[in-house]
Amino acid sequence: MNTINLCLPPLAQVDPVIFSVPSGACDCHAHVFGPKKVFPFISDRSYTPPEAPIAAYQEMHRKLGIARAVIVQPSVYGNDNGATLNAIKQYGDDNARGIAVVAKDVSEAELETLHQRGIRGVRFNLLFKGGAQLKDLEHIASKIAAFRWHIQLLMDVSELPLIVGRLRRLPTEFVFDHMGHIPTTCRTDNVGFKTLLDLIKEGRAWAKLSGNYRISSAGPSYKDAKVFAYALISASKNRIVWGSDWPHPGLYNEMPNDGALLNALDDYAPSAALKKAILVDNPAQLYGFNLPANGAAHDQ
Repeated sequence: MNTINLCLPPLAQVDPVIFSVPSGACDCHAHVFGPKKVFPFISDRSYTPPEAPIAAYQEMHRKLGIARAVIVQPSVYGNDNGATLNAIKQYGDDNARGIAVVAKDVSEAELETLHQRGIRGVRFNLLFKGGAQLKDLEHIASKIAAFRWHIQLLMDVSELPLIVGRLRRLPTEFVFDHMGHIPTTCRTDNVGFKTLLDLIKEGRAWAKLSGNYRISSAGPSYKDAKVFAYALISASKNRIVWGSDWPHPGLYNEMPNDGALLNALDDYAPSAALKKAILVDNPAQLYGFNLPANGAAHDQ
């Protein structure tokens, strides 16, 4: 394995949760890496993760009281979704969904197979090597619309005004990773972040309350991310989900604690009803957890 840019493994220790996690809670953003011999990384990648197996991920969920998962295709696998599909199967088809990366020439038959195996969206990673190309956005969106999938975007939304016109013309909804991945130093009145809020209010976009440690300039417990979370929830409490971002790839100096990341939701969403919406109801709608994993959602 190439050890250049080898990043840290996740913490084994998990802080206890300080609130009652509702039944059916979903972690809407995580990755699984390995086994290395079965699922090799692409050579042109931005980082090299240590193995992070599905068993370790499930153990973390057991400690936190989380019952469902959305496995997101990481950039180090390119458009080979094998590791992600294997993780969905191992986690359990009824309680896991996935986000894939596909090539421009992906066939309808391939998309149907991915759908049957739990995939519900395509990721465009604009920050790391190995993702789908932005030039193919419209073409891929047109192919996945019949399956009622969404486009998932990892980008700094300070640049969102450059592509928002394209997004509004897509036949799909779109989901933004990590609160829009905008540094907290940009503040919530940044034009790009305000554009994200507008898309959420319009009913076109969703956002993940994940990666607070990626946008914070304050360090643990990342309190400067709270105003961004408040703004997203205020835009629409029904279009916000939570994710751990386990095993936190691309970190080299300090690793967040997964219990603390879930506990941050107690600050963002103080009421039990709001937590249930973010952890249970909204993920069920976005990822189809009220349907069989292999159900033909595009036929519903």
